[in-house]
Amino acid sequence: MNKPLGRRTEDRQTVHLVLLSLCFAVGVILGQVFSAKASNDQELTRYLSEFFQISETLETGMFLPALLIYFRYPLMAFLLGFASIGALLLPLVSAAFGFFLSFSACCFAGAYGKEGILLAAAVLGLRCLITLPCYFWLAVPSFRNSISLALLSFGKGRRSAPVVYDAAWFLRFAACVAVLLVGVLCEVYLSPLLVRLACARIL
Repeated sequence: MNKPLGRRTEDRQTVHLVLLSLCFAVGVILGQVFSAKASNDQELTRYLSEFFQISETLETGMFLPALLIYFRYPLMAFLLGFASIGALLLPLVSAAFGFFLSFSACCFAGAYGKEGILLAAAVLGLRCLITLPCYFWLAVPSFRNSISLALLSFGKGRRSAPVVYDAAWFLRFAACVAVLLVGVLCEVYLSPLLVRLACARIL
């Protein structure tokens, strides 16, 4: 007996979410592996110290960098939903997201020990809390659409669901933009305070 269309769509979304999550997890593991070599470098400690000093003196000029940091992966996830190449790139983007996030966190821990975990939470915690849900909320339907477009490109469109960019698609993106903008404002005005509190115990 054939499953209802809505149930089949939910099953595909679950499979896509699991696949992208696995790619993200692979990136996290690779970030841990590569950070093990960098964490013993004295240049890393000096770089992190300079980073925190700069962040304290340039708080008013942090909006554009924060905008880039918050929007880069969710925006890529959204745009790749319009291209068949997204079927290949979205897993890679997910892995890259996990890699750089894990690499940064592990570098903090490697450079500063146990206190580095607190520092990583101060620098990356709020960012992850906002960007990760937005990314996967956009990436899963984008991945589905990219696969459908890829199947159409190879003449197998009958096996894929029709590609529809309806109002819900753009409303989802608009909602993510609103949440990300709130995150950017928090990054500019709240994160420097959290970083200073964490640095007070380290530097």
